[in-house]
Amino acid sequence: MIIMSSNVTKWLGSDIEAPSMMLLTSSFMFLNFLAATQDIAVDGWALTMLKRCNVGHASTCNTVGQTAGYFLGYVLFLALESPYFCNKYLRSTDEETGMVTLASFLLFWGWIFIATTTLIAIFKHEANEEVSNNRESQPKNMKDIVNAYKQLYTIVKLPAVQTLALVLFTAKLGFCASDAVSGLKLVEAGVPREDLALLAVPLVPVQIIMPVILAKHTTGPAPFTLWLKAFPLRLLVGPLVALLVALTPSLIGDTGPSYSYLFILMSLYIFHQTCLYCMFVAVMAFYAKVSDPTVGGTYMTLLNTVSNLGTNWPNTLALWAIDHLTFKRCTAPSLDGNTCSTIEDTEVSIRVRSHSFIKHHIVCTSSIVEMA
Repeated sequence: MIIMSSNVTKWLGSDIEAPSMMLLTSSFMFLNFLAATQDIAVDGWALTMLKRCNVGHASTCNTVGQTAGYFLGYVLFLALESPYFCNKYLRSTDEETGMVTLASFLLFWGWIFIATTTLIAIFKHEANEEVSNNRESQPKNMKDIVNAYKQLYTIVKLPAVQTLALVLFTAKLGFCASDAVSGLKLVEAGVPREDLALLAVPLVPVQIIMPVILAKHTTGPAPFTLWLKAFPLRLLVGPLVALLVALTPSLIGDTGPSYSYLFILMSLYIFHQTCLYCMFVAVMAFYAKVSDPTVGGTYMTLLNTVSNLGTNWPNTLALWAIDHLTFKRCTAPSLDGNTCSTIEDTEVSIRVRSHSFIKHHIVCTSSIVEMA
């Protein structure tokens, strides 16, 4: 991150220079690889650090930490990087840039990563204790990479794991439109992205307290029950979001979002986040409950990988489907024959904005995808 901070501005390109997509992709892939490696180690460490009766609290710690990280890395950064937000709320004199740049943000958190990792290495040591387990399939030396992969293969062959993997891989298909598409369609309809990011600010205290409140449900013998109860409620978010997206252009008009509209959006966002956090905390507690401490990192990583794949492929499918399932229509005296089917046609339509409009019909499609 420190090295990237001195180059990322150049890599992002400018009006006269194209962005360096290869460098950006490889750099962020490397950062994600390092973060994922550290995450795997911490997941496995939590299973041996906590008592068996308290492993459900690992999901609470995980959720609180991810909430704080999301707020600092996404909400706070978007706000401080945005000239719109800084000029409207933080400055007395308008400027063309925000108070924080991506380069300075990477530099600051790069040093924070180094400092915290060093302090953990110095002051917190892992106890080398043997974990008793009588399973015949357990390798004698779990530090051996080959044996670890053999153990992973043994885990994958378990019927219960295969059933769970199938559920995790397909369960989030019903959420893909509301999770991946709704924010983009709201921005397209005229809602500033800064306002969408700021919706998360009032929820941060709730998101930090909620896992603690849910701990009594996730530390018991059946933490997955909470996931099952929250699932249909989260499905209900889909048609509600589709309805809001359809009504947004008429509700905000040319003046921007009103306080009543933001209140409706905030209420829906709170409902969505409550369902999401109930499911996330419950499933993480379930992973910790069923994982074998001797291969905790491997077990947790396998389940998390399947869960992440089950999130990413429906979202990718929904984003891909936007262009193929969206219909555009341009009407204006000077736009005869213009169907807005290409980028050039759309740009022409925008240039004569006072006489034309572009209407996107994605709402019904979003509802169908969400209810699939």
